[in-house]
Amino acid sequence: MSETNNKANFPTSPESWWIRSTKVHKFPSLEDDMKVEVAIIGGGITGITTAYMLAKEGLQVALFEADSLFNGTTGHTTAKITSQHGLIYNELIQHFGEAKAKLYYQANQKAKEQMEDWIKAHDVQCHFQKADAFIYTNEDSYVDKIKTEADAYQKLGIEGGITKQIPIDLPYKKAILMKNQAHFHPLHYLAKMVEQLEKLGVKIYENAVALHMEDSDSPIIPFKSGKRVEANFVISTSHFPFHDSKGFFARLYPERSYVIAAKPEKPVVDGMYISAEQPTRSIRPVTIEGEEMLLFGGDGHKAGQGGNESEHYQALEKFAKEYFGVKEVAYRWSAQDLVTPDKVPYIGELSKGSNVFVATGFRKWGMTTSYVAAQLIRDLIIDQNNPYKDLYTPFRFKADPSIKKVLKESANVAVQLVGGKLEVPDKELKDIKAGEGAAIAIKGKRAGAYKNEKGQLFVVDTTCTHMGCEVNWNSGDKTWDCPCHGSRFTYKGEVLEGPAEKPLKILNRDT
Repeated sequence: MSETNNKANFPTSPESWWIRSTKVHKFPSLEDDMKVEVAIIGGGITGITTAYMLAKEGLQVALFEADSLFNGTTGHTTAKITSQHGLIYNELIQHFGEAKAKLYYQANQKAKEQMEDWIKAHDVQCHFQKADAFIYTNEDSYVDKIKTEADAYQKLGIEGGITKQIPIDLPYKKAILMKNQAHFHPLHYLAKMVEQLEKLGVKIYENAVALHMEDSDSPIIPFKSGKRVEANFVISTSHFPFHDSKGFFARLYPERSYVIAAKPEKPVVDGMYISAEQPTRSIRPVTIEGEEMLLFGGDGHKAGQGGNESEHYQALEKFAKEYFGVKEVAYRWSAQDLVTPDKVPYIGELSKGSNVFVATGFRKWGMTTSYVAAQLIRDLIIDQNNPYKDLYTPFRFKADPSIKKVLKESANVAVQLVGGKLEVPDKELKDIKAGEGAAIAIKGKRAGAYKNEKGQLFVVDTTCTHMGCEVNWNSGDKTWDCPCHGSRFTYKGEVLEGPAEKPLKILNRDT
């Protein structure tokens, strides 16, 4: 591990508490070609919930996960079940109108209530707890934004508004409250749902990497294993859409964020909290191994553009120490999510009349959004009316703010593409220490190297296999991350997240 990491007071390896504390038996890999009514690509909360809802309708469903269930964004969430998605409602009113802004709130609120009903109906032991949700600011420039958001709450009939005090010992100048939200253990919830999937006859496959899709009346999906799946309906719930015929990579912007779990010196607070300003600070209570702790999240940045990743964990730890007396971090992890230009997820048909569906761009608010997505896609497949169809449609385009955002992000991609090509690292292979990774120069050309604790070297070509940008080393998670479109690779070069489909090229150290 690098010198910077050794100075930090957190575990050496990132590990999600949700994953550590959940036991789910393994599922087989795809060993034969098959035909199925519905093929769902992606084994996170959206894919699992969608599979459940469609199976309840009597459809034959198969679920395919490239890694293992829950191991992606779902297993690295802060797990807030809430309709409070930051300062969003005034912005929605401005861009979509009051009616659609209200639909956004109602969709998420209904999802929250239905998730609670499902938990109660199936007696799921997932630490579900109701809590008020707060957005606070300690910056003068955000005080008026908080007030404007409170006005939006009133227009939309949201239970809450400006609050004179927050039940947490933090400096703040203004805060807004949304009442009766919730948080839970997401994987205990999903483990129960997976049990129900098996009872309903849903086929589940792990280590099943879908490569792309061959368009036809009954789409065919080739997998990395060489097997092929034909389906009447295909649903992509795989974070970044595995099939990108519509150029989603240019309309989705990847962001990374970080979480630490720690025991505070002071009593654990009630409620859930998030700062209005950047860098984001998110706080919620959690029970870990019988102890009351807090999750501190935030410090997000564009994927591949965060500098030394370990410093983001350190920033959260510093905040936790300063305001809550935290002495030691129990767990740390990070997540990557996608954002659309207008901040509303893409959920629905890939194109009008298509039998291919997509759910992506959840902007780090995937708990309620996953339920919204599952219901909407189910209703589209069974030809049932859904009031949220037009709001979430993937082929919408709002001129304001979409044009500005697309142009801004395109310019950023161009800067990263050119800048990466011009960079010549000053490190050489001999400079890499055990536990360290970095861009290096081999015969004047850029490459990437990582040396594990045993001294074994892994050298890769740092050119992303998606569109040729140069990937950067993520010291927090020991991955290679693309600053252009968010593709991520292991230190061995294997694809972790798309849009890249092919691994980084392995280099001979003498290349």
